[in-house]
Amino acid sequence: MSETKTLQYRTDGPEDGPALILGPSLGTTWHMWDRQIPELSRHWRVIRFDLPGHGGSPAHPATAVSELADRLLATLDELGVDRFGYAGCSLGAAIGADLALRHPHRLGSLALVSASARHGTADAWRQRGVVVRTNGLDPIARTTPERWFTPAFSAAQPAIVDWSVQMVRTTDPGCYIAACEALAAFDIRAGLGSVGVPTLVLVGADDQVTPAADARTLVAGIPDARLALVPGASHLAPIEQPAAVTDLLVRHFSGSWQNPDHTTGMTAIPAPPVKPQLAPAPPAAPTAPAAPAAEPAATRPDPVADARADAYDHGIKVRREVLGDAHVDRAAANTDDFTEDFQDFVTRYAWGEVWSRPGLDRRTRSVITLTALAARGHFDELAFHTRAALRNGLTPAEIKEVLLHTGVYCGVPAANSAFAVAQRIIREETCPEE
Repeated sequence: MSETKTLQYRTDGPEDGPALILGPSLGTTWHMWDRQIPELSRHWRVIRFDLPGHGGSPAHPATAVSELADRLLATLDELGVDRFGYAGCSLGAAIGADLALRHPHRLGSLALVSASARHGTADAWRQRGVVVRTNGLDPIARTTPERWFTPAFSAAQPAIVDWSVQMVRTTDPGCYIAACEALAAFDIRAGLGSVGVPTLVLVGADDQVTPAADARTLVAGIPDARLALVPGASHLAPIEQPAAVTDLLVRHFSGSWQNPDHTTGMTAIPAPPVKPQLAPAPPAAPTAPAAPAAEPAATRPDPVADARADAYDHGIKVRREVLGDAHVDRAAANTDDFTEDFQDFVTRYAWGEVWSRPGLDRRTRSVITLTALAARGHFDELAFHTRAALRNGLTPAEIKEVLLHTGVYCGVPAANSAFAVAQRIIREETCPEE
């Protein structure tokens, strides 16, 4: 089994039963579904998997939800599973939604638990990656109970709370950071109408991470989706209210799989009728080609304009990834007729071309940018490029070394001011979540 292309998995239930896949949340292992297994495995061949670097899974980071979905499909291919039902929680739900959009022929029924079409903001996820890169996973682990469980459950089940904290602590930090990048880029709001499989959207009534409003957005966008609100549950509803979640899943997947075909795990779908083939018409007698009509000037392709548009679209994407949505949105809000052309110029040339060139990675470009800005005394821009450097993978220790080196070659006063700016930004960005 290729470790980089497949995921660690566990199978429960009859080998010849229809396949039901359970996807975990970020920071958990397949054990988050333990209390659903006795009932689900009576009906289905239940396959659970661990995300990269979680549990005993090898630490091969994946920075896109689609990459995680592709690794899951490679795993299922090795198991000989063609079609299947899928239930996933949070990041696991994002994987299921991606499967429904890109591989609908593989998916017969879907349950999205604690899910969202877009999980928070890209800036928040990238900042969480910065916190983990700087402080490790312990600060995230300590705040896990507040995000995952209701206060009543945490007070009544301290052993489960301790277990959940330990799950996060033992996750590989690099894989956790990569998963944060995957969630930062995940946004399927525009594609919800293309989900064509029977879908249940399940959310805890007290979930503050993916609240009921996010679930209603999914239900409103996915054709014929159904909403289930679980009282007394927060983000990890399968752990906090196992009986209610199990019952909802059994009813949903039983209703989706009428008369299951155990070969495919789904109801057999008849092939589309073959259209009658018409005999081709005899070829017409050749005629002299007519002179092409002059294309109206307004509809003629403009290669220069197309190239400018492509550079801008790519540039704004890179600019947002490096500097963050909040910074780019502020810049856009302050743009008027006087500054519009300059902002367009910066986006196309600085971000669409120079920052996008393959010769240097973004970490290296951040080192160069910090040095240049400190040397020239551009401390306002140094502030947001320090934030960008952290998100591009530089640690505070590495930024310190960059500024020390700058002090030798570009002057102590410039480095002194740069240290003050960088120190403030690093404190802001690496402060653990409250």
